[in-house]
Formats: sequence, C-alpha cells, structure tokens
Amino acid sequence: MRDILESLHLFLSGVPIRWLFLLFFSFFLAFLLTKVMRRIALRLKILDHPNERKIHKIPIPLLGGLAIYMSYVVTVFLNFNFSIELKGVIIGGTIILFVGIIDDIKHLSATWKLISQISASGVLILFGVKLSFLPNTWWGNGGEVLLTIIWIVGITNAVNFFDGMDGLATGLTAICALSFFIVAQITGQGYLGYLTIALAGSCLGFLKFNFKPASIFLGDAGSTFLGFTLAGIAVMGGWAEKNPKIALTLPILILSVFIFDMVYITVARVLSGTVKNFKEWIEYTGKDHLHHRLVTLGFNETHTVLLIYLIAATLGIGGINLRAPEELRIYFEFLQVFFIFIIIVILMLAGRRVVEK
Repeated sequence: MRDILESLHLFLSGVPIRWLFLLFFSFFLAFLLTKVMRRIALRLKILDHPNERKIHKIPIPLLGGLAIYMSYVVTVFLNFNFSIELKGVIIGGTIILFVGIIDDIKHLSATWKLISQISASGVLILFGVKLSFLPNTWWGNGGEVLLTIIWIVGITNAVNFFDGMDGLATGLTAICALSFFIVAQITGQGYLGYLTIALAGSCLGFLKFNFKPASIFLGDAGSTFLGFTLAGIAVMGGWAEKNPKIALTLPILILSVFIFDMVYITVARVLSGTVKNFKEWIEYTGKDHLHHRLVTLGFNETHTVLLIYLIAATLGIGGINLRAPEELRIYFEFLQVFFIFIIIVILMLAGRRVVEK
C-alpha cells in the first residue's frame, strides 16, 4: 500500500497548480469566446446550411473553431515557456485555421485544402516535429519526412471527417488530448503538457455549446485545426526513446478511433468503386463513417456520440498503460474494464430496443 501511495504522490506531484490554472483558464476563455464567435457568425451570416449529406435541419453558426484556437493559443502563451517544436505546432495550426476559415466562407476546393495541409506539415518538420525511427541516411531522413506528412495530413482529415455529429469531433479531441496529457505527466514532458492541457480545456469549454443540440459548429477551420494539433502532438511527444515499438504504438492507440474510421471508409469506398483515384477520394463526402453506421443500426445521435467517446477513452487508457508505472497500471486497467462493460450495456440496450420494435 505504501508503494502505491508513493506512486500516486509521484504522479500527482507532476500536476502542479499551474496545470489546473491552464485547464480552467482555457475552459472559461473558450466558453466566453464561443458566445462572441456565435454572435459574429450570425451577424456576418457565416452559417452551415443543411443539405442532403448533413444531419442538422436549420442553418447553424460556424467560427466555433476560431474560439477554440484563440483560447488554445492564449493559454499556451500564458506559460511563457516555449520549445522550438511547440512554436512549430502553433504556426502550422495557424495556417490550417486561416485556410479553414476561408473554406467555411468561400468553399475552397479539396486540392487547395490539401496543399495548405502539406505546407503546414512542412512548417512542423522545419521546426523539428518529425517522425524519427528510420536509419540516419538520406533515404531514412526522406522516408521520415514523407511519413510525417502522410501522418499529419491523414489525422487532420480524419478528425475533419468525424465532425458529422454534435459534439463528436470536439469531445473526441478532448479525450485524446487528456490521454496524451496523462502520458506527458508520467514521462515528464512539460512542453507537451502545455499543448495538451490547453487543447483539452479549450475543447471542453466549447463543448457546452457544441453538444446536441449544437448552437455553433467547429466548421472545417476548427475540425482541421484540432486534427492538425493532435497529429503534431503525437509526433512531438517522446513516448519511449529506448523502445521504438512503444513510441509508434502509443499515439496510434490514443488516436485509433480516427485512424480506424479513415482506413475503413477508404477501403470500403475503393472496393465499392465509389472513388477511383486520389482526387475523388479527397473530394468525396458521404454518410458511411462510424457514427453514420451506428445511427443506421438504431442508435440516436446522443447515444452514438457517447458510445464513441467511451470507445476512444478505452483505447486511450490502452495507450496510457504502455507507459504507466506498474503501481498505477492496475487502476487504469480497472477503469478500462469499467468502460468496456458500459459499452456492452449500451449495445445490449440498443439490441433490446430493436427486438421490441
């Protein structure tokens, strides 16, 4: 018992008042800024209008992503302690955000959005945020650059694709950010902690207005910014310098809901002939994502979002346990099992409703 208490003390000692301040500050700032951005979006008529591929029935204000971005950046700057990599994440995220705002207003082509995402990925690489696991040769360095761009662009779009239900992308980002934060605390990565806690708090403050029924949306600006930032955090983190298998596996586990959906729809669309080339792939939009499939099975939107939250949290704990000390791992495993049984209960209740019909 004494060893367990010492481990808990060691873990909690890595969460000073500063982290709590940054969390609550980003939460309340995002909360206030969201109200402001909603009024601005309504006044400027920057709205997401319903169509055949969207679920909402009335025009909803956009610019929610700008509220999260502003809260996030201000909170990060409050710590007055910056690494080169952190600056790269901020600058690259800014590029993504502004291109997204233009897209929300004027609807850019998928090609231009892809170019902006590759450019922002290049900024990350220039600031040292790059995958590093191949041999230090010309082909190894080139391969790491290419894989980093694929990873950043892939996760950026995966989060954007998940922004199809009220609160879904925002809540999932908060869960992933908190998972990364816990690992950052365990591994003593202060810079990463600033990024993750600011992102989590900003998302949670916005979620009050974005959860069903949403009164404001992220817009492409917000969802791509969140995806880009999560992808950058995953690359920036030193998850296990002496064990490259853990270093690669941990961020994949935490972000696996996004990755699964991206891989699934890509394979399904190619096999069905829905998309035949890369241009069609980046331009295609449809209702074949995980959240759409669950609604088709009989879940309502709220239950669908909560179910995916639980799945993401369960997988996030799997990532945390790769670095958690043995004395704490058992508690995370119990929490993981608890989430799994809640998921089972939700599935059983949904099945019973189907049978009763």
